[in-house]
Amino acid sequence: MALLALKIDVDTWRGTREGVPRLVELLQRHGANATFLFSLGPDHTGRAIQRVFRPGFLQKVSRTSVVEHYGIRTLLYGTVLPGPDIGRREAALMRRVQAAGFEVGIHTWDHIRWQDHVAGKDAAWTRREMARAVARFTEIFGIAPRTHGAAGWQMNEAAYALERSFGFDYASDGRGTHPFQPVDASGQPLGVPQLPSTLPTLDELIGVDGLTPANVHAHLLALTAVPPAQGHVYTLHAELEGMKLIDTFERLLAGWKAQGYQLVSTAQLFATLNVADLPRHQVRMGEIPGRSGTLALQGAAVG
Repeated sequence: MALLALKIDVDTWRGTREGVPRLVELLQRHGANATFLFSLGPDHTGRAIQRVFRPGFLQKVSRTSVVEHYGIRTLLYGTVLPGPDIGRREAALMRRVQAAGFEVGIHTWDHIRWQDHVAGKDAAWTRREMARAVARFTEIFGIAPRTHGAAGWQMNEAAYALERSFGFDYASDGRGTHPFQPVDASGQPLGVPQLPSTLPTLDELIGVDGLTPANVHAHLLALTAVPPAQGHVYTLHAELEGMKLIDTFERLLAGWKAQGYQLVSTAQLFATLNVADLPRHQVRMGEIPGRSGTLALQGAAVG
């Protein structure tokens, strides 16, 4: 049976307390598994205002109605309002997700801080940020984290190396077409195996070429009609598919089941791979349609 892994990025306090429980209920009703990646520190979503100067950002905001999905209050956290500590406030909820049988992992400590700055920071800065997330995850769940999915698909070379240092089994930090082992500029293995997101996200599609919340599922289902040999990874967001776009997501779940996919966690997909035989690829920063700025992309194969 073809596998499609569901990776759920949880960016905000509101997404944690409102979107996550809705997604748990929906996934259980459909017999689907998933991986929940939590933001574990302060919610500083309001600081994303600086992205207004990034090419393409205003166009994306106008298409996806950020205020509608995130709410005015969330968009003030870290500026006018203090940023609530998500991990402190929602530890019990996070543990309930794990107890329900879902894989849990690290998205980030401070989502905005990582997404907007990690690409230009050094190894010391990166270690501090990741160490905070690892410590909080261990405090909440009583076990060490085994996976990481970078906020905004933003990484640097030190972050890849640290994933191995912190004991992760694998990660899903970028966009690509199939699982791979990242390598550095000299072709040496770097970090842990990567399971890149293989499909576009709803916020990249809605508002483009006539796609709406009512019909965007059909576009995505057309992309998954022929299953790839090593499965798909679809990234969704608690703030979108867990809230205003939950009906769209339910149509996707039903469609993928009808196409014959088993809906799994990224850990379940990783368990099917022969790690020693994974192709080696460099990672590059580049742009993709529908998203502003650059992000980590699966690059050229090596060897």
